[in-house]
This record gives sequence, structure tokens and C-alpha cells, in this order.
Amino acid sequence: MQDIVKSIIQKNDSKIVMVVLDGLGGLPMHGKSELEVADIPNLDMLAKNSACGLHTPVSFGITPGSGPGHLALFGYDTIKWQIGRGVLEALGLGIELKKTDIAVRCNYATIENGLIKDRRAGRIPTEKSRKITERLQKKIRKIENAEVIFVPGMEHRFAVVLRFPAPLEKGAADIMDTDPQKEGKPPVKVTPMCAQAEKIAKIIEKLIKAVTEIIRNQDTANSILLRGFSQAPDIPHFEEVYGLKSVAIATYPMYRGLAKLIGMDAPAVTGGMKEEIDFLKQNYKKYDFFFVHIKKVDSYGEDGNFKEKAAEIERFDRILPRILALEPQVLIITGDHSTPSLLKGHSWHPVPVLLSSAYVFGGLCNSFSERECVRGEFGIFPTVNLMPLALANALRLKKFGA
Repeated sequence: MQDIVKSIIQKNDSKIVMVVLDGLGGLPMHGKSELEVADIPNLDMLAKNSACGLHTPVSFGITPGSGPGHLALFGYDTIKWQIGRGVLEALGLGIELKKTDIAVRCNYATIENGLIKDRRAGRIPTEKSRKITERLQKKIRKIENAEVIFVPGMEHRFAVVLRFPAPLEKGAADIMDTDPQKEGKPPVKVTPMCAQAEKIAKIIEKLIKAVTEIIRNQDTANSILLRGFSQAPDIPHFEEVYGLKSVAIATYPMYRGLAKLIGMDAPAVTGGMKEEIDFLKQNYKKYDFFFVHIKKVDSYGEDGNFKEKAAEIERFDRILPRILALEPQVLIITGDHSTPSLLKGHSWHPVPVLLSSAYVFGGLCNSFSERECVRGEFGIFPTVNLMPLALANALRLKKFGA
């Protein structure tokens, strides 16, 4: 599909704003989902006049990670482009990855008696996490022939890059995550999934042992969990495919990393929603496409905090008029996946979306929610089709064929 879209691109002065409320979709608790409970008059009014639907990031029944969810939103085939979390985290934290590198996303965790008590070490403060990570960097600089680079992240997160003296074989990063994604279980044993990864797996085992020895007496962050072993792929750039000068407005490093991977500008933005919308307004004339990422909706869903997830959506609703005042030709509001508080994690459920432009039917939904969006003109559709719809509504696609 990208090749077809690329062949019919036409340029104009239109603006496309895509707001991603991370983990937006939910499930009913006591009869209603988070969106249905939330007091969101601005979103509800916008939905009435927009094209709405539900989208599936990978396929029916498949629970997407954040990487595939966002790549699909940007129109990339999530099966063809399976990009590890480590690459996204490292890029987002400002590391320029080389062909000799393997990157991995890490969590500080709390382990008691060999079992994981907390996968996120109580979401330790960023400053405390940074000090631990800097301590690790001072003590661990090399394992065998690999330079070890520790990169502090936000809260419990950090990244590790293993930099080798020469390019690695294909498959060298094919190692199972050590994070079982559940509390009450032991960390997963470091397991190579092919012969090419065996040497790297042994280095990872030594890394975990060395780190654990240094931090084992910490009160909460006394161990680490690793996931997303990966190398940077050679992926087509967003502007090359769509003809759009683009920027990512995101406070969390992983999402900036994904944006950088596909060639978006991704400056460091700090603060919360207000600061992100400030940045959008200040830079509105510089770009054609704006990806605005709102993280906390997902965080509350993963914590099982139904009330706060709904409240975070309400907080976005109150700031939405500032985006509407910019009058973009196309405004999309959606999520990268569903994170129902009921399940305390990502799920396979399709994700609500609204697309506001001058060229939609509208009038099919009474509010913005999962049950209302399924009545919209998009129905249930593959997420990769959202970018062509955005471009079409921005009048940026020529006719295909004679």
C-alpha cells in the first residue's frame, strides 16, 4: 500500500494533526468503559461531526505492543517491520545506533525470593533511577569484546546498548525477553532463539549478573528485566513515502525513538499535555504533519486505575479546544492500542478513532466511545489504512489509475 500511496502523492499547504492517547481503548467495568464514563463534551461534539471507527493495529485477536501500534498508525506494515523495543528506547534517549549495536529496553524491578514482586520497581522516581544507571555505567564499561552503554530513561526505564567492534550476523539479537510480563513469576532465563544469538546471550547473562551484584541491596530496584533485543532496521522514511515534513511531540523517549527511526523530527519535549500543546502551537507553521503523544492514559490502564484513566481523558478533553483553534485540515484522535483497566495491560480490542475534516459524512455517532465509534463510517478497519485516509482528506492524493 505504501508504494501505491507514494506514487499518487501531491503536495499542498494542508496540516494533519494526529493525537495519540496511548492505550485509549477500554472495556466496560460496571457496564461502561472509561470513555463512556468520562465527561468529554468536546470529544463528543467532535465525534458527532467526524468520521469515526475502530481500528486493528495488527489483526483481529492480536495484542499489539507500542511499537507495532504506532508503526501501524503511521502506515507501516507491522508484520514486515518488526522493530524491537530496545532500538526505539535507545533512539528516543538520544543514542545514535550503529550497525555494530544491539539495543535492549530495561526495567528496574523488585525481586524477592527469586520471584518478581514489582516489574517496575514501584515506578521509582526518574532522578533516583538516573543515579542508579549512572552508577552502573561507572562500574560496567565492557563485557568481553562489547562496549556497554547505559542510558537513563524515565522512571523505572533505561536502555542498554552493546557496541561490538564489527557488524553482527543476522539474527544476533534474536534473544527471548527476560521479562515474563507478570508479577509472581521468576525472570525468564536468557535464551537465544538461533545459533547466531548464542554468543550475545552469554554476554547478556554476564551483564545481568554484574548489574544484580551492584544493585541487589537496593530497597526496590534490586534487579533488572530486559526486553526488545534488537538492531536498527533500514526502514523507509515518513517524508519519503508521504511527502510530509513531520514532527513528533512526545515526552517519553520510546515514542521519540520510533519517530526518529522513520525520519521525523523528534525534539525533547518536557512536561505534560499543556507543554506538548504549547509546542504544537509554537511550531505549527514549520511542519505538515504533527504526531502528538499523550502517555498517561495508558499508564493508568496498566495500573488498573479505571477512575484515573477516565480522568486523564477528561484532562485531554479540556485542552482539546486549543488544538481545534489551530484549524488543521485533518485532525485525528485515537490510540495505538487498547489498554483496558479491567485487564491491566494491552489488549486485542480494536481502538476508537475519529477523523475530523471538511470531507466526511459525520452525523453517525452521538459521542466518542468504543460502542459509538463502531457505528461510524469507517467501521472496523486495519490501522495501516488510517494514513491514506488522512492524506485523502487533506487532498494530498491524486487519482489512482486512468
